[in-house]
Amino acid sequence: MEQAASPGRVFVVSAPSGAGKHTVLKRVLSGDARLGYSISATTRPPRAGELNGRDYHFLDRETFEKRVSTGGFAEWAEVHGNLYGTLRSELDRAIESGKDVLLELDVQGMRNMRRLGLDMVSVFIMAPSLEELEQRLRSRGTDSDDVIALRLKNARDEIAAKDEYDHVIVNVDIREAVEELKGIIRAARERADHGGTKETST
Repeated sequence: MEQAASPGRVFVVSAPSGAGKHTVLKRVLSGDARLGYSISATTRPPRAGELNGRDYHFLDRETFEKRVSTGGFAEWAEVHGNLYGTLRSELDRAIESGKDVLLELDVQGMRNMRRLGLDMVSVFIMAPSLEELEQRLRSRGTDSDDVIALRLKNARDEIAAKDEYDHVIVNVDIREAVEELKGIIRAARERADHGGTKETST
């Protein structure tokens, strides 16, 4: 009988829109075979190029709410009128595979996940300043002034919660930010391998 894989460790990463989180996570995931990614579910419609089951599990609101009522979500929250959450089945599948699991969550999601008492390391990624963040958002050329203003307001609220995280990465240079996140993951694994204490705060 084969021995079951050891449960993986959970890494939660949050960041304001425009902080470079997606690029950092993509590079870290592509170079780490021991790291899996838990795909979130959402009621928002897919954006151009997004695929169901790859970028998100796209659910209609009725299906999402039914799964909430039956305990199907490990955590969930409503953001700007859309529901987002981590399916318990998706999280369990990822953890039980023996891989470490990367979760991309907002501040609400991180708080909800922490309440589950998992062996979790939380990381907050931010731009060097709000001015730099605004410049990055405008350089995308995809959002109206009203949307950018809302994203900046949300960013202020999110940054105010950064001290709740185990680590904060200031993304000045994308390569340095990638290496910093890799170092956080590596250090957490080394502590686990040597029987170190959990890094999460109570």
